[in-house]
Amino acid sequence: MSSEHQDVESKYQVTHSSPVPVAAASTIANPGPLGLCGFALTTFVLSLHNAGAGVASDGPHGVVTGLAIFYGGLVQLLAGMWEFKTGNTFGATAFSSYGGFWLAFACIYIPGADVAGSYKGDSALMGKSVGYFLLGWTIFTGIMLIASHRSNVGLISLFFFLFITFILLTAGKLQGSITLNIAGGAMGIITAFIAWYNALAGLLTKESSYFTLPLGRIN
Repeated sequence: MSSEHQDVESKYQVTHSSPVPVAAASTIANPGPLGLCGFALTTFVLSLHNAGAGVASDGPHGVVTGLAIFYGGLVQLLAGMWEFKTGNTFGATAFSSYGGFWLAFACIYIPGADVAGSYKGDSALMGKSVGYFLLGWTIFTGIMLIASHRSNVGLISLFFFLFITFILLTAGKLQGSITLNIAGGAMGIITAFIAWYNALAGLLTKESSYFTLPLGRIN
C-alpha cells in the first residue's frame, strides 16, 4: 500500500518554482521643459535680429548659427527622442521636427555647406527659396496647431503665435518685405516668451516647487 502511495506521489510530483523577479520599470525625466527652452532661446535671439532690435533686420545673424546647431537643433532633437520614450507622440513629433528645422536653418548659413554660394550672389532667388523653406514649416506648424486643440491654453497659444510668426516671415521672404520680416520678428519674440512660460510651468511641479503656473487645461 505504501509503495503504491509513493508511486502516485512520484507520478504527480509538484515542483515549486521560485517567483521570477520583476524588474523595476525604468523612469525618465520630463524632457518637455528642455525642448521648450532650446526652442525658446534660439527663437528669441533670431527674432531680435529679425525685428531689428538694435541691429539691421536684413543684416547678418551668424551668432544664431551656433544656437541653431546645438541648443535649438541637437538638444531639442534629443528631447524629441526622449519624448518617444515617454510615449508622448505629440511632443516627440514637435521637438524632433523643430530640432530638425533649426539644424536645417543653420546649414543654410554655414559657409562650409555653401548653400548661399550655390545661388551665385542672386539674393532675390535665395530669398524666394528661403521663403519656400519657411512655407513648408508654416504648413507643418498649422498641422501641429490643429493637433494641439485638446491640450491646454499655454500650448495652443504657443503654436498659434508660432504659426503667425511663420506666416509673416514666409511672406516677408517671398515678397522681399522688410516690414513683414520685422513683424515676424516681433511675433517670434512673443512666441519665445510663451515657450519659456510653458517650460517653467513644466519645471515647477508640486514635488519640486512651492507654487505652480497655470496652463489652462482643456477637458
